[in-house]
Amino acid sequence: MAILEYDFMRRAFAAGILLAVIIPCIGMIVVLKRLSMIGDALSHSSLAGVAAGLILGVNPILGAAAACIAAALGIEAIRKKIPKYSEMSIAIIMSAGIGLAGVLSGFVKNAANFNSFLFGSIVAISDFELSLVVGVSCAVTLAFILLYKELFYIAMDERAARIAGVPTQAVNFVFTILTAVTVSVAARTVGALIVSSMMVVPVACAMQFGKSYKQTLIYSVCFAVLFTAAGLFLAYYARLKPGGTIVLLGILCLMLILAFKGAAAAISARIKR
Repeated sequence: MAILEYDFMRRAFAAGILLAVIIPCIGMIVVLKRLSMIGDALSHSSLAGVAAGLILGVNPILGAAAACIAAALGIEAIRKKIPKYSEMSIAIIMSAGIGLAGVLSGFVKNAANFNSFLFGSIVAISDFELSLVVGVSCAVTLAFILLYKELFYIAMDERAARIAGVPTQAVNFVFTILTAVTVSVAARTVGALIVSSMMVVPVACAMQFGKSYKQTLIYSVCFAVLFTAAGLFLAYYARLKPGGTIVLLGILCLMLILAFKGAAAAISARIKR
């Protein structure tokens, strides 16, 4: 455990595990609402906020948070205008975010600082950024405890939830803000281009075992924590990029789970014959 003797690694583990707890909570709702690509749209939009922050001399994470919130509210607004083709809202906002980030990045003097947000730099996280992660983690956890039933109903069937009296507009607004802030903070650790994978992959793994919403949510958090801890250890000793390593471990685990389940199903079918 010599890895934990270093201050920067202790901060990396603290930030990584906290995010590994809340990102699957967001991801679970996103997947059930058939909006798995929303993480991509927000993470690409966060790059525009990062570039704007670097240009204006503001902390890039605060710039990313502002851009993500604006993008998330934009997605919700477009979804309401064209409910039959709601997935178009994600593509529209993502295109706008990429375009704006591309233009603004040309004015950034310190390109290395901007590039660190593309694939993350969890081992370089500062005390201020760790404080942001702690604050966001507490806010998301508290919101999910207080709005657990409402989020469950909306994720399963938003129209039925509205008829049942759930304040869907208010809950969706809170969830949108929490998603945007989570993505903006996670962009600094795992990377803007990778954060959407952290939303979806642990949930996909958990769905192979979970028998209920609550069970799947717990499994997804466990998978995310496992991928994060193992990814940080592997990245440290193999000298790899932490963000990419964490996601690739998750993808490898998902492939092994699917292969194992496929093989088990084939064997079971042969036995029945």
